[in-house]
Amino acid sequence: MRNRRRRTSSVEGLRLAIDCMPVATREAMLRGVRENERIIVGAYVDELGGVCPMLAAHRSGGRTDFLSFAKSWDRFTRAGGRTRQASERELRILTAQLQDSLAGDTGLELDEAIREHRALVAAGRKRGDGHRRRGRRVPDAGDPSGEIRARRLLRPRWAFGGDNSASSPDPRPVSPVTARG
Repeated sequence: MRNRRRRTSSVEGLRLAIDCMPVATREAMLRGVRENERIIVGAYVDELGGVCPMLAAHRSGGRTDFLSFAKSWDRFTRAGGRTRQASERELRILTAQLQDSLAGDTGLELDEAIREHRALVAAGRKRGDGHRRRGRRVPDAGDPSGEIRARRLLRPRWAFGGDNSASSPDPRPVSPVTARG
């Protein structure tokens, strides 16, 4: 039996994308949708001055690019690559979803949780409750405050031999000292 992925309706997908946006962006989008006369689907702007909800939010102060919202908005409106003005029904649903998302917001956003975590870590350091390893204090590596860097492996993963490393030849050259008999 195959694992089936639950299909979400286009309204559920739109709501999920709205809930994932920062609160400031949701508020700006609500303002932008209410203030603009022409909200469109299927494009960012059109030649008649229409704007998509994300650009309306951007113009109202919500400086977030959120591609998943644009995709879910076009899926919800069944834009299909065509640019057109959003219907009254689509705008009512979008406005209702934005209002409901803002009303249901608990104020516990990711930024707030990070701030609280860093405050707790700083308080622990003041008390001397740092992580200890083999008797010495180790900085909290689980809470990087600077830039996180990633690097590529020098060789592809398959080149490391995997489970068949014993059957593969040794890539190191034979030493002339050990080669003598």
